[in-house]
Amino acid sequence: MIEDRSRESAVASEALNDRKITPSRREVWRMFDRISPRYDLLNRLLSLRQDVFWRKKLASHLPEQSSLTVLDLATGTADVLLSLFRHSHRLGQGIGIDMAREMMSIGREKVLSRNPAPPVYLFPADAIKIPLAENSVDAVTMAFGIRNLLDVPAGLIEMRRVLKPEGRILILEFSLPEVNWLRTLYLFYFRKILPRIGGLISGDPEAYRYLNQTV
Repeated sequence: MIEDRSRESAVASEALNDRKITPSRREVWRMFDRISPRYDLLNRLLSLRQDVFWRKKLASHLPEQSSLTVLDLATGTADVLLSLFRHSHRLGQGIGIDMAREMMSIGREKVLSRNPAPPVYLFPADAIKIPLAENSVDAVTMAFGIRNLLDVPAGLIEMRRVLKPEGRILILEFSLPEVNWLRTLYLFYFRKILPRIGGLISGDPEAYRYLNQTV
């Protein structure tokens, strides 16, 4: 089981005061909090609901055993964990960490709205400083978040540290199509259309300019 939720404030305070956290990283977290009210809507709209299919596909790559403990990094509004519980019967509990508190607040509401509510626990923590013991989870997932890590190798080392020997790391991320004409079309949509629609609906154009620049 995960550590008691009463440690949430202490974990968050420690992470926010870590000297390695730069102002730019803090601003990324604040940016996600600003767009949190319409984040899920925009994911569905801008991906033409492909994000739902991608998360469903992720469930098929979980380890085969039952009662899995899954850690979701950059969990945001808990879409990944809720999708895994919906599409797999092998989960025992889900743990989600993120530093965008407003995103996780929405995630908690979504968890509690399920009947019955799945055993999903969300708390603030940094993905390159995971407050879990070694060999404590069966799978680590991360959807559209690895590009936001300040130190990707350190993040991967942390994932491996908390993962059990037979566990799996499942990372969902954008990539460029290999076919030239499709890549051109993709980049036009991603660079020109997506930021404008995202900025218009979210009310935060800068956030969606950042998101398209980091892919």
